[in-house]
Amino acid sequence: MGRKKTPTRGPYLLDVTFLRDRINTPDRYPFSIPVVQHLSHLSFHPNVTFFVGENGSGKSTLIEALAVACDLNPEGGSVNFNFSTRATHSQLENYLRVARRGLPPDSFFLRAESFYNVATEIDRLGANKSYGSVSLHQQSHGESFFTLFEERFGFRQPDRNPVPGLYFLDEPEAALSPNRQLQFLSLVHDYCNEGSQFIIATHSPIIMAYPESLIYVLDATGIHPTPYMQTEHYVVTKRFLEHPKRMLRILMADEISTGDSQIQHDVRR
Repeated sequence: MGRKKTPTRGPYLLDVTFLRDRINTPDRYPFSIPVVQHLSHLSFHPNVTFFVGENGSGKSTLIEALAVACDLNPEGGSVNFNFSTRATHSQLENYLRVARRGLPPDSFFLRAESFYNVATEIDRLGANKSYGSVSLHQQSHGESFFTLFEERFGFRQPDRNPVPGLYFLDEPEAALSPNRQLQFLSLVHDYCNEGSQFIIATHSPIIMAYPESLIYVLDATGIHPTPYMQTEHYVVTKRFLEHPKRMLRILMADEISTGDSQIQHDVRR
């Protein structure tokens, strides 16, 4: 009997280089996005890399391009998903050169805004056994997300040994309560210990607190590695939770004192 093959552990995605010399239309989307204008080279953490920033900063565009460049479907799913509801992705993947270390035994792209389409495709394929054996459409939005994380990632069903994988997640907190976000962090930790790697775009200060991760802040001036406690998400959330009444009073006031003006500016910008 042959020796059982051990799945290759991560990291799988090492870095990405933007091939700027291929661009013929720099003034068009997605090349007109500030974050793409400043993109040259990015390295990834062996376990967890975060993209954070304001709405419209380019997080989803970038993580989608990386997922597609790693052979995943633009609307989400595993490498076995090739359905298309509407072709809307940016084609940015054609201008990226990704450096990979082998092929992951498993991979998946979660795109929160099109997860309904993925759930429909799972039903069509009759693949619910890998997702808790219950249609994701028969679960609440939050339950379906958590079922994906708990049942599908790493093949954690009783009859299959866990395997590591490469997972791209665009706003996984979209359907999760704070408590579920904490449970999600515990799952991520388990998967990373098994050799998995995660690239996550998020607004959640809970999720981006994962220890020893790499946080990239995307803004109008580019992409910046940033310590967790220096992210705007952490600062604004901490300030609000420490002084909710004061923050609400400032936000809803017609006139504010000089000392409060900076706070109002920070949360309204």
